[in-house]
Amino acid sequence: MKYYCLNNKIRAPKLRLIDEKGQHLGTMETDKALSLAQERGLDLVEISPNENPPVAKILDFGQFKYDLKKKEKKQKTKQKGGETKGIRLSFRVGKHDLELKKKRAGKFLEEGYKVKIEMKLRGREKAHKDMAEDIIKRFIQSLQEETAVKIDQPVNRQGSRLTAVISK
Repeated sequence: MKYYCLNNKIRAPKLRLIDEKGQHLGTMETDKALSLAQERGLDLVEISPNENPPVAKILDFGQFKYDLKKKEKKQKTKQKGGETKGIRLSFRVGKHDLELKKKRAGKFLEEGYKVKIEMKLRGREKAHKDMAEDIIKRFIQSLQEETAVKIDQPVNRQGSRLTAVISK
């Protein structure tokens, strides 16, 4: 969060003042603006210190901070592009299970998430990495038939694990 100078910490000799209702009160000396804020039982907050003269506003600073935090939180919740949901496939996945996982992946994509498709190979399955890669590619193709899917990260091998990331 940004740091704001308030009340006696404001060093500028003159300020452009805005009251709590958003009305411009014009340019006045800092002492006069501070006494005006104290009469109203509010704080004098320097909003734009780099302007000439700096802009200050009369407001309740606690409420101001609360509203800023609320805005930041709301912006974070709207950002779903970075979040990923995972779908784990197995080497010997059945057709019905594959359909269920495809539906779930489609639902995640509709909600705006990225989907990470993962397959971990165990034991003798490690000798058939090409078959496992083919299973993941077919899964992605079957998803592309239903919805427009973009491959963010193609099938990637990391030891005994294969991953791919897709998005809408």
